Amino acid sequence: MSKGTTPLKRWLKRTVLATGALGVLGAGFVGWANFAAVNAGRDKLYNDVAQVPAGKVALVFGTDDRTQGRENLYFRYRIDAAEKLWKAGKVRLLLVSGDNRQKHYNEPEKMKAALIKRGVPQDRIVCDYAGLRTLDSVVRAKEIFGVDDVVFVSQRFHNERAAYLAKANGIAYCGFNAQDVATKGGLKTKVREVGARVKMWLDVRVLGTRPRHLGDKVPLPE
Repeated sequence: MSKGTTPLKRWLKRTVLATGALGVLGAGFVGWANFAAVNAGRDKLYNDVAQVPAGKVALVFGTDDRTQGRENLYFRYRIDAAEKLWKAGKVRLLLVSGDNRQKHYNEPEKMKAALIKRGVPQDRIVCDYAGLRTLDSVVRAKEIFGVDDVVFVSQRFHNERAAYLAKANGIAYCGFNAQDVATKGGLKTKVREVGARVKMWLDVRVLGTRPRHLGDKVPLPE
């Protein structure tokens, strides 16, 4: 029997090399999508409310106020940030955008109620009930509500992704970063964000994804 490389061994070697190459390409793509979001947010996202340019409409991204029966800190910290913007006189209006697909699940109304309790006038809060995804919220802000210059309100990692989407859709933007969540749940969110950024890039560059719902334009109060 020949002591040389058998066809099976050669096949296995090629398979291993091909799999490794695909793995490297996949990792590179994930890294590029992440870099694209980070780069879009560079010098546009602020931790200090005093640095946020004044006179804009704030887009507050939705999430539920409770998760697994406990307070959702992402919700609380976004409301904290929106309150700071308002009380610092940085924004003239708060557009709260979130999910309302189910009868007893309404992120925008929960955010609105929380902001009213913090002293934001009811007539300065507008609800977008079709912000099913970040892409939907960003695009609808422009195409439905006529917002072409916006300050995003969410955690930094989320604001970075929103910044990429805004840049791709011709929207002037900056962001005010809410406090992040340093818990086990926060770690899981960061892991999910990796996939969300890949989807973000594909939505913009490959799929041309549009919001699930558009509809009639809604003029914002002056």
